[in-house]
Amino acid sequence: MNPAEIRNQRILDAVLKKEKTLCPGAVALIGICGSFQTGDVHPLSDLDLLILINNERGRQLGAAFVQEDLGVGHDIYCTDWESLRRDAEYADPNIAKLMDARIVYCADEKYRSELEALRGQVRQTLAEPFCEADYLRAKDVLEEALHCFALAMLGDDLTEVRKQAGGVLYFAENAVALLNKHYFRMGVRRRYEELNAMTKRPERLCERIEDIVSAGTVSALKERLTRLVKELTACFERERQAVRPEPESADGESLRGTYEEMFSNWHGKMRIAAETGDRHLAFMSLVSLDEMLSDIRSGAAIGPLDALSVFDPEDLENTSRGFDGVLRDYLREYSRAGVQAAVYPDIDAFLAAYLKQPGFETEQLLLRYVTENDLPEVARTWPSDHRPVSEAKARDAIAYMCGNYKRNTKGCIHHLCLAVCGKERPGTIMGWCGLDGTKNHAEPEIFILLDEAYRNRGYGTQCVIELLRIAVEDYALSSVHGGCAKENIASARAMEKGGMVKYATEENGDPLFRFTAKEKAEQ
Repeated sequence: MNPAEIRNQRILDAVLKKEKTLCPGAVALIGICGSFQTGDVHPLSDLDLLILINNERGRQLGAAFVQEDLGVGHDIYCTDWESLRRDAEYADPNIAKLMDARIVYCADEKYRSELEALRGQVRQTLAEPFCEADYLRAKDVLEEALHCFALAMLGDDLTEVRKQAGGVLYFAENAVALLNKHYFRMGVRRRYEELNAMTKRPERLCERIEDIVSAGTVSALKERLTRLVKELTACFERERQAVRPEPESADGESLRGTYEEMFSNWHGKMRIAAETGDRHLAFMSLVSLDEMLSDIRSGAAIGPLDALSVFDPEDLENTSRGFDGVLRDYLREYSRAGVQAAVYPDIDAFLAAYLKQPGFETEQLLLRYVTENDLPEVARTWPSDHRPVSEAKARDAIAYMCGNYKRNTKGCIHHLCLAVCGKERPGTIMGWCGLDGTKNHAEPEIFILLDEAYRNRGYGTQCVIELLRIAVEDYALSSVHGGCAKENIASARAMEKGGMVKYATEENGDPLFRFTAKEKAEQ
């Protein structure tokens, strides 16, 4: 052994000797980390230890001292299992002590196994493909860097600005490491080497860092910090775009109600601001609108609506008109998504619509959507043979129907299943009807399944007429198909009376019907 290794061994022996006399069983294992583990040893290198303790009594083993003859300081620091488990969550890239410590003492092999399990957890995290969760983990640390940057930009004293600049660099380096799913294996002396080996980083990252630590004035520090932060945020934005797919085209369900909410929240405030000259009210209302639009845009592809561009502090009347223009533009997004804004001429019109049963009406029937409130009835009547099913199966059926309600859009029916109820007893399900687009979303098949007690009353024909209207007017479909067993004369008659035309017969004699919106319009 060389003198440094002999010294290190003496420190290790002293720790174990003190543990035996002062807190037996407190130490689980000890590992060597830092420069004596990596081999990057300097005459002034101190001994870095992972002293993993089982209980708080082990804290008594900690000590810090200066070895004056060599001018070396040592910090004997104890780590508990909880700290190591937090490290294994990989929220911070400074985990070499967990991952790389060379174990030189282990009180029991179970402790080594537990340590290896934590290391395996990190290795699995690092081995998985980079995803949005990884990006967000790194972004959280970048936010800490941006916080320090803001404080630095507010400072006037060189010492204070340097302090915040140090925070920027510390969190920026950690954020870049996390962005690359890397942990720092070497000491700070080798930081540039490790950073330069990473691919997801500003091209001149280390040069920017060196510029900052070399700055001698407040103005130079701020200028160089700004340059680094701009390049970092651009780097992170590139990675965000790579892992976060572009928002899908806006659909009705994602936008429904948002226009009405915008109008309710801010239209009145903008008019009041214009009438009273309240710049603050106008500005903050537009800020809130812009934030809502950004939130919607993160999940749905809508046009570039810029609420803040209409703000004119010298002309709030014009600002209010600009706000109205933004809402008109947003209504076009509603139209593209097939959503009709809930706008009523007066309160009476609203109340009439509000109190109307959800669904569609015929002369005697209500064809309505099902909800969780229908669980007992669905269990009683599902499926078509009306034999009771379990509550679990009924709940699955409701989830299936409700899921398709959301998926169905203009020109595209996945499956529309409506409960058939009498107007006088809307809570009692008499059967089911709808449009099945499983085979062809644009040309669905009509189906009607009535309980035996409700057949031969003309209800089937009413269902056909209303379903065809729904297909054309609500979903912009051009045709609907249907069929039935040749023995089912009542169903065939209902389709014909409802407006469908028999156009073919299957090999077994079953009739096939269709309805075409174009032919209907020409009649």
